[in-house]
Amino acid sequence: MADFNYAEFAAAFPWFFPICATLFGAVVGSFLNVVIYRVPAEKSIVHPGSQCACGRPIAWYDNIPVLSWILLRGKARCCGRAYGVRYPAVELLTALLFLACWLLFPPAKAVAGMFFLSCLVCATFIDLDHMIIPDVFTIGLAVIGVVVSLFVPALHDVYHEIGIVAMMRSGLISLTGVLIGSGLVLWIVLIAEILLRKEAMGFGDIKFVGAIGAFCGWQGAVFAMFGGAIVGTVWMAVAKLWQLATGKKAPIAPKAETSEGEETENIGFGVHVPFGPMLAIAGALYFLFAHRWVDAYFADFGALFN
Repeated sequence: MADFNYAEFAAAFPWFFPICATLFGAVVGSFLNVVIYRVPAEKSIVHPGSQCACGRPIAWYDNIPVLSWILLRGKARCCGRAYGVRYPAVELLTALLFLACWLLFPPAKAVAGMFFLSCLVCATFIDLDHMIIPDVFTIGLAVIGVVVSLFVPALHDVYHEIGIVAMMRSGLISLTGVLIGSGLVLWIVLIAEILLRKEAMGFGDIKFVGAIGAFCGWQGAVFAMFGGAIVGTVWMAVAKLWQLATGKKAPIAPKAETSEGEETENIGFGVHVPFGPMLAIAGALYFLFAHRWVDAYFADFGALFN
């Protein structure tokens, strides 16, 4: 049997691997829906299998990503209970992210990116639902990022060194991203709390920026922090405009609290909103597209001091 040649196969069938990546992403997205629901509830993500809210198991043919939701018109076959559009949305989002990874990066970096972006998706929706980011997606993700960097130097575009040199350089980039990312945000938060005299950001967000740095380096961590602030500003502006136009409370957080402890969903100063999704969006943008321009900017900026 002739040895499999990836390059030749990909050239002969250019559609095959992108389609596989997309389908795999949709399947993973279905699993992420389980993770998003069960991790905050401290339930097992592997047992029991997928089941309806009424307690009945979901058959495999009713659990096909996106397609089953469309065919069943967003309702459970067993009891008719409605399922929100988030389920197929997470599956479709994950499928598109996996496709983007495969099209933009070499295979090793693409697979590492798929894992990283999957964790960002989970952290985003958990933070939206509960205003927390579990340690598994902060500390755990940071540790995994450093380990993956050691064995996949391509994650940080380390291609020219060989063997242990490439591993050590990639691992150092990752570790630097963790330390600078979380350290920078910590100092910003401490200064902000002194000036504002109240909590400016949760420590989960601080650890989350460090986890992003593990996969994106310190440049990605810095971009996630400031890019996330821009995303958040746009998000808040759109939510406020929607609230003013419709007269309805903007669904920006499940149960946002004011500094006095009152529950509210009105947008304004003093309202706590989840910052994790904004960090995740900025981190994903850096990883997929923005790293070219951001890294070049920091390189040019650093050259001014040489």
